[in-house]
Amino acid sequence: MKTETRLPVALRGYDRAQVDTLLERITATLHYGRWGLTAEHVRATRFDIVLRGYDQRAVDDLLQEAIRELQAAAPLGRRPGRPRVHSGWLISWIQNVRFSGAGVRAGYDVRDVDGFLDRVVAGLRGIAPPLTARDVRESAFRTVRLGPGYDEGEVDRFLVQLAGALERR
Repeated sequence: MKTETRLPVALRGYDRAQVDTLLERITATLHYGRWGLTAEHVRATRFDIVLRGYDQRAVDDLLQEAIRELQAAAPLGRRPGRPRVHSGWLISWIQNVRFSGAGVRAGYDVRDVDGFLDRVVAGLRGIAPPLTARDVRESAFRTVRLGPGYDEGEVDRFLVQLAGALERR
């Protein structure tokens, strides 16, 4: 969340003192690790409508960003809506993923991507060292122009989901 954001003032808007107080608490939570404020607290907060207050839409957009950051920064056990993922389901999901070909565009080398996903599955089965969410996020693949290649965007989106699933194991 951008703490230096200057919010626009509207004829009728949210009480500036109330908004400023909440933003200070959010900043303290995000920057200093105090967990007294959660995404649910921010969602439940209501502001008085006053003359010459902060623009409501601008504040709402900023608070949505803050909610996402608070959820991402929360310890795994406190993140809402993130059930644990079982290895069997995860293996099946990885083995059944299908990526589009890159066509005439450059794409990730099929062998690199398939080999990496095979290593993830082997780690989940316990026959190789397990790969972590960080390993998935830091993975890199060769790019091919004329050979068989996967659509880079599809692979990248899948890897983001895979890293999240590995965190929930």
